[in-house]
Amino acid sequence: MARVIWTEPALNDLDEIADYIAVDKPLAARLLVQKIFKKAELLRKFPQLGTIPPELKEFPYRQLVIPPCRIFYRIDKKTVYMVAVIRGERTLRRDLLDRP
Repeated sequence: MARVIWTEPALNDLDEIADYIAVDKPLAARLLVQKIFKKAELLRKFPQLGTIPPELKEFPYRQLVIPPCRIFYRIDKKTVYMVAVIRGERTLRRDLLDRP
């Protein structure tokens, strides 16, 4: 079974998205965050669950798509690192995945 580790940048991304949604729809923001964490926990048993992002075919990243978000992660042995969360309509910038 793999460990799932949320990086600080990914948590900050998720906080920003939830804060934006919560301005008008606090319940929707809370439910989205819960849904994202629940889906991420599935990676403990099924680390390959996510798809390979089309823009990152040559890189070791996978994604979970939970509208309106894309959650990017990488697998290193038995650890899954959640590295970024972006709104689905945003263009993925490679530097988002290289943050410390």
